[in-house]
Amino acid sequence: MRKGGSDPALLFLRPLQSPFLTFALARHSMGLFNWRSKKTPDGTEPPVAAPAEAPAQKPDAAPAPVQDAVHAPELDASRASAASADVVPAAGRDDVAPAAVENDRKPGFFSRMRAKLNRGNSWLTYDLANLLPGGRIDEDVLDELETRLIAADVGIETTEKILGSLRKRVQRKELADLDALLAALRAAMLEILAPVARPLVVDRAAKPYVILVVGVNGSGKTTTIGKLAHRLGGEGRKVVLAAGDTFRAAAIEQLQVWGERNRVPVVAQGAGADPAAVTYDALQSAQARGADVLIADTAGRLHTQGNLMEELKKVRRVLGRLDPAAPHEVLLVLDGGQGQNALQQAQQFHQAVGVTGLVMTKLDGTAKGGIVLAIADTLRLPIRYIGIGETAADFDVFDAEAFVDAVLRPAAGARA
Repeated sequence: MRKGGSDPALLFLRPLQSPFLTFALARHSMGLFNWRSKKTPDGTEPPVAAPAEAPAQKPDAAPAPVQDAVHAPELDASRASAASADVVPAAGRDDVAPAAVENDRKPGFFSRMRAKLNRGNSWLTYDLANLLPGGRIDEDVLDELETRLIAADVGIETTEKILGSLRKRVQRKELADLDALLAALRAAMLEILAPVARPLVVDRAAKPYVILVVGVNGSGKTTTIGKLAHRLGGEGRKVVLAAGDTFRAAAIEQLQVWGERNRVPVVAQGAGADPAAVTYDALQSAQARGADVLIADTAGRLHTQGNLMEELKKVRRVLGRLDPAAPHEVLLVLDGGQGQNALQQAQQFHQAVGVTGLVMTKLDGTAKGGIVLAIADTLRLPIRYIGIGETAADFDVFDAEAFVDAVLRPAAGARA
């Protein structure tokens, strides 16, 4: 302490020298910090009141509005999105019974295909009306159509075939307006696609009907096999799968997963086994089981790899030892997003193993569907199926008219 006076640091303690004030402060502190330790006069803890329950709403009552919620618009948008999403418990899931798939497709397959091909307005016909001077069809409009067709992988030769007849009709002044032009364009496209729109027909006399599935890596070959097995199983057919892709990592396991989903047996050997031996054993097993269809997977390969293409020929020869007519179908799976390269693949595979049918996949990506016209016009091979997504419901028979309408017309809700 300083001489001649009190220490300033102790001045604030003087009021505490009053016993009454000290007692009051102590009681106040106990009330603030130890309120849970208060007891009733009989020495027991006082009961804690339960929180009031919110009144129960009736089942059909509207939900209470969200107040002072910063993200309320985002929440409402997400709820609306979830409510309008394509939730198809039977058709959209792969782990359900195949028989339920065909009965509940919402929205329809080709409505979704139209939306995925165009992503809004039609890539082919969008804004054409603004190019018509005075509503007349002239060379400028046909040139614009030509540019769009070539950009969509239709190819020069096929584009010229489509537009050749249109130019002649324009010169004869037979196409008076945009509607007449679109009708003529639709007819020209159907002339190319209608002859190749031939669904796969399984011959019941063949026991089993053997389908050899080929294609390059990444085309969706194994997934297509799973979807096709799902579809055939839904038709009541007994299906067996052959895991002939013994080269790609996890290819056998992927096919086995599809087999479990579709409840069909999968004949497989270890990784690196001879694909021809696996396919031979699978055919023997399918015959012993009395199966209706055998679908054989093969290792993905580039159409430029001669040794691997020779391996495909070997698989075909080995199948012929058990059944001279096998394989009854050689199904080539093509990625629709690969453009003109898909056409080259089809030509090479057809030359090597005699392709009898095509599956166009991944039309839900950046592909605009033009390569379908190019392949149909060049090879004239039957297009059996198309795929627009990952689920079994995104796989269906190719319908030429529905496909052309999906290309020409904008998706629902798009600006005209």
